[in-house]
Amino acid sequence: MRMKAIAIAARILLGATFIFSGFVKGIDPWGSTYKFMDYFTAFNMTWMHPFAFMLAIVQNAAEFVIGVALVLGLRMKETAWGAFLFMAFFTPLTFILALTNPVTDCGCFGDAMILTNWETFFKNAVLMIPTVIVLLYREKYRPVYRPLAEWCWVAAFTVIIIGISINCYRHLPWIDFRPYHIGASIPDGMNIPEGAPESEYYSTVILERDGVTQEFPANDYPWHDTTWVWKETITVLLSEGYKPPIQDFSIINAAGWDITDEVLYDPGYTFLLVAHRLSASNKKALKKAAEIADYSNQNGHRFYCLTSSPSDEVEQLKSELGLSYEFCTTDDVTLKTIIRANPGLVLLQNGTVIGKWHHNDMPDVTELKPNLLSFALKQQVDKSKKRLNEGMMLAFVLLSFAFYHFRTIEKHEQLNI
Repeated sequence: MRMKAIAIAARILLGATFIFSGFVKGIDPWGSTYKFMDYFTAFNMTWMHPFAFMLAIVQNAAEFVIGVALVLGLRMKETAWGAFLFMAFFTPLTFILALTNPVTDCGCFGDAMILTNWETFFKNAVLMIPTVIVLLYREKYRPVYRPLAEWCWVAAFTVIIIGISINCYRHLPWIDFRPYHIGASIPDGMNIPEGAPESEYYSTVILERDGVTQEFPANDYPWHDTTWVWKETITVLLSEGYKPPIQDFSIINAAGWDITDEVLYDPGYTFLLVAHRLSASNKKALKKAAEIADYSNQNGHRFYCLTSSPSDEVEQLKSELGLSYEFCTTDDVTLKTIIRANPGLVLLQNGTVIGKWHHNDMPDVTELKPNLLSFALKQQVDKSKKRLNEGMMLAFVLLSFAFYHFRTIEKHEQLNI
């Protein structure tokens, strides 16, 4: 009985972890895509960039479905092997990443939970324990349904998570875990709280005399002795201090002036059209944004297009599409973090995000109201209601299946452990 309880606990723990990981990344497919591209770049595999989105969808769906199958006991022989192969691949990989640190954030839980590479490796090392337990006891799980019915349920959950990912790809993530979510104050996100821990460093100075080098502490070396010749200074990070959630947000206009503070501390409204790569931006949306830019000019609001594309590309696009609104430069990674769309529209007031729209959902200029705050809040409420209804329908289906599933197990007593 004790081993039975351990095996059930291992299956549930492992399954819940896979479900969480697959879901939080599944609702942000662009985030997973960018992370794949970061790793491909770090390992000189840029030729894999075109496959990053497809790999993101497949990996996130696989994690979610394996997790659901573990929790519900579906196709346990295949599921146990799937979880083991998954962990057997990523555990040594994360160890290598921890040693080399090519990308600081592993991305294993998306933006919902940021882990260092070492934290990720230790997490995987711990999860290998329930993974091995589930694999060893896979033969003792008796199927609740016939094989075809089990595969149908697996296929259904696969369709659900892929459908969710595509919906979030075509619109915006259902849950925004990033520091630019609606209601977030960008200036507050950039500030370092008073009394926050600072990074600590240890520096040493390498000096040479008569062909012999010697290392001294930076605060205690013979600086007054001219017989020593300085070679280099080595600085090592001992402990990392507090890092604000937003670190690289800046807006540089076409003239080269930094207008970040003008935008963030403007009590009025500012529209930011975020297009991190103009060559890949939706051209129809860029032209539609011109109407919102005209509306902004007529009503005393600011409107800027933020991009990381070079100036010659900007001028070419402006000429091609007949765009007259102002283009500014912002860091590429920052733009990808602000909104998962290319382009996407962001509305600020006093540096606070009060509205965000994917280019597929960009409002028509006829819908805009003089009180943009009220308009943005109403749109957010309507969107939340719609997603709540969709979520409740999905939850009803899943809970109904779970209830039927566990009642079937109890009725027929077909599960040994």
